[in-house]
Amino acid sequence: MALSDSDERRFDSPTAPTDAPTVGELFRGFLMMGLMGFGGVLPLSRHIIVDERRWLSGKEFTELLGLCQFLPGGNVINVAAALGLHFRGVPGALAALAGLIAAPTAIVVVLGAIYARFQSDPHVVHMFAGLAAAAAGLLVSMAVKLALPLRKKPVAIAFAVICFAAIAVFHFPLLPTMLVLAPLSIAAIRKTGT
Repeated sequence: MALSDSDERRFDSPTAPTDAPTVGELFRGFLMMGLMGFGGVLPLSRHIIVDERRWLSGKEFTELLGLCQFLPGGNVINVAAALGLHFRGVPGALAALAGLIAAPTAIVVVLGAIYARFQSDPHVVHMFAGLAAAAAGLLVSMAVKLALPLRKKPVAIAFAVICFAAIAVFHFPLLPTMLVLAPLSIAAIRKTGT
C-alpha cells in the first residue's frame, strides 16, 4: 500500500522514538531479508522496509537507495547501515548489518560445498538456471517499483534513461558515468524544480 505525500516521513527529519525500530527489530528485519531474499535482497528489502514495516516511504527508499548506489560497496549493505544508523546510531547500523549477512553467509558456505560436489549433475545445472531466471524477474520488478515515484518527474526520467543507455547499451563504466550524470541531474532538477 503506497503512502500519500502527507503520510510520508522525511528521512532526514527526527523520528519519534515510538516510530523508530529498536536495535532488535533492525536485526530481525534484516535477518529476515537476508534469509528470504536469497539471490537478490534488493527487491525484497524495498517490500519489507516500505510496504511491511513502513520504516520509510517509497520516495524515501528510492532516495536512500540512490545515495547508497553511489557509495562503494553493496547497495543493500549500504542501505542496512544507513537505515540502522539513522534510527539507532552505530548499534543500529551494526545490528542491521549483522542481521543481513549472518545467515546468508552460512547458507552460501553450505551450498558452495554441495555445489562443488554435485556441479556436473544436470538437475543441479537446471536448478541454477531456474534460479537465475527468477533473480532476473525480481530485478525487473524492483526496477519498476523504483521508477514509479519518478513517473511525474520528466527530468528524472530523462536522466534515468540516459544512465541506462550509457551503461547497458554503450557499456560506459559505472563510476565515470555516475560522476558525470549525478551533478548534471542535480543541477537540472534544481533548475527546473521537478
